[in-house]
Amino acid sequence: MREPQSRNASTGLTEEQKEFQKVAFDFAAKEMAPHMAEWDEKEIFPVETVRKAAQLGFGGIYVKPDVGGSGLSRLDTSIIFEALSTGCTSTTAYLSIHNMCAWMIDTFGSEEQRHKFCPSLCSMEKLASYCLTEPGSGSDAASLITSAKRKGDTYVLNGSKAFISGGGDTDVYVVMCRTGGSGPKGISCLVLEKGTPGLSFGKKERKVRDPHIIKVVVGAAHASVLLTQDHLTIRKQFGEPLASNQYLRFRLAEMATRLVAARLMVRNAAQALQEEREDAIGLCAMAKLFATDECFTICNQALQMHGGYGYLKDYAVQQFMRDIRVHQILEGTNEVMRMIVARNLLQE
Repeated sequence: MREPQSRNASTGLTEEQKEFQKVAFDFAAKEMAPHMAEWDEKEIFPVETVRKAAQLGFGGIYVKPDVGGSGLSRLDTSIIFEALSTGCTSTTAYLSIHNMCAWMIDTFGSEEQRHKFCPSLCSMEKLASYCLTEPGSGSDAASLITSAKRKGDTYVLNGSKAFISGGGDTDVYVVMCRTGGSGPKGISCLVLEKGTPGLSFGKKERKVRDPHIIKVVVGAAHASVLLTQDHLTIRKQFGEPLASNQYLRFRLAEMATRLVAARLMVRNAAQALQEEREDAIGLCAMAKLFATDECFTICNQALQMHGGYGYLKDYAVQQFMRDIRVHQILEGTNEVMRMIVARNLLQE
């Protein structure tokens, strides 16, 4: 029952894209899915697994090849992360954060910084974290107060960050801080290495596992649809498979429709971002708003259709539902996404 929906994920892709998508699906099935529940239960950060992913080129997917990256596009990246997140959404979320950090250094760093940091980040010999959120600034990121003041050839950094995925376990920290006046134009980015004097870490937060960036929610929804297909086929009630119930068939059809729509919106936004189009910001906000809302609805419906079994930790559907809920909050809440879309429409 898993093949039809998996084929839908490859519709419209080039042969090359289908090849690395298959590699990512296979890695997710063999290296991630069997361990997803244990990693969640024991709060394990699977360092060796992400390093195996890097051996396939997934440590610096859209980083330039001259510093060890794969040199792929944003669209290619969205395809890979969707496939990987069918195995473990939160681990893929970390991979996406790490890739973003490597890309930031590759794109905005000096040549010295590119060649110092990117090769070891692309191989994932060293792991990276992105540090934006602060105890007093979440969606209003431009109000951050962590400051960096120039002192000779160095900067003195003062402040605290919160909700840092991998914090304490990673080696490189991409830190957003204030070097100028108030508002977004006064913000700069510094790269810190673990062991820098004065860098310390608070207690590890016991968060519900946190996925990152909209690509991974589509993968969680994809996996949830597949699990629901299997469940409806195998599970019997009143002497018939659940798949024979017209109501449940209709709900499954709605889930699959939402999934395809979300996937297409994310891929369209990724393409716009790659091409640096003027409408990229609005399309990304729309994709984040639509995909996170719709994919959570899919995962929540999948749990409902599993009945009581859906709430058992032996069934992966509950973990996919938990793992993607935070996407409606992080990276700017969906209320903020509505503000961005409206601002773009009204040309304010």
